[in-house]
Amino acid sequence: MGKTRIEWIDLVRAIAILTVLYIHATDGIYIISSDATMHFTLFSRLFNFASLFIGRIGVPFFLMITGYLLLDRSYDDERVRNFWTHNCKNLIIITIIWSVFYAISLQFVTVGSGQVNFGEAGNLFFSHMWYMPMIIGMYLSLPFVSDALKHFDAKTIWHAVVLFSLLAFILPFVTTVLAMNSIENVNIQYCLGFSGGVYGIYMILGYLVKKEFFKKIGSIKLWLIAIISFAVCVLFEYYAFSINYNFMLWYDFPFVLTGSFALFELCSRVKRVRGFKIITVLSKYSFAVFLIHNLFRLPLLPVVVKLPFTEPVKALILWVLLIFFSYIAAAIIYRIPKVGKYVLYMR
Repeated sequence: MGKTRIEWIDLVRAIAILTVLYIHATDGIYIISSDATMHFTLFSRLFNFASLFIGRIGVPFFLMITGYLLLDRSYDDERVRNFWTHNCKNLIIITIIWSVFYAISLQFVTVGSGQVNFGEAGNLFFSHMWYMPMIIGMYLSLPFVSDALKHFDAKTIWHAVVLFSLLAFILPFVTTVLAMNSIENVNIQYCLGFSGGVYGIYMILGYLVKKEFFKKIGSIKLWLIAIISFAVCVLFEYYAFSINYNFMLWYDFPFVLTGSFALFELCSRVKRVRGFKIITVLSKYSFAVFLIHNLFRLPLLPVVVKLPFTEPVKALILWVLLIFFSYIAAAIIYRIPKVGKYVLYMR
């Protein structure tokens, strides 16, 4: 976190962590209630499908922030080594520390509890840690990508983004649609090489936003892109459910890409952020909360799921509780001398 704050970046980072907590709260409630899936009301199902789109905004936002802030820098041999030392090495250490901590905590939560399925609990506990190896891998290549981008015009980079997006987003989408209609085993072979795949594309889009490449697109058009993307995701999920097709909305879905990008570009046009002091706090502890929050999700789930409310209400209650406890814990741990700063990766 630099001394000079960019208000809208803090806003996007705050939205990103809140949506991550939101999807984990919603997923937790609906996974536990999965035995009653056939008894969900139409509203409850649509709430779940809509929540998946909202929750999938978080990671693209974090990646586009990374591209916006780090790809427009100059790196030489010394700076590359420093970047790896202060970012990659520390992230690897933190990943190991928190993986061990979660594994130990999982034992305490599940041992002696006949009502908790160890495998399911483990999936809930570690569901967010996939992000760490991914971002470490991206960081290892980031200085080289940054140097390469400086040799090309923004329009050329955009053409490459479009081409790579066709491979990384559209082809898997076509394969999924075909499989949903009983045309299976259509496997189109392609290789994205050193691109970083779908996650690299999100970062490059953040870089292009920094270069103001999309400023000519009107805000109304961007809002339409975001709304249409949301609607398509919800309808696609509902269609998959209606034909009993096992579909999971993920970051390689093309309308997650278009929706999150449109919202990111819109946020970049915000000049002044209301309630900036609160946004700053949410942003400051965002990564710490990301690391911590699953420690609270599993113990809170059995309590919240028994409340006499519908699943959407339970999900919202769990979301609020996760926000409250995670931020309190992050603030406390951060203030422990020589511990909080390194364990939580806070600058």
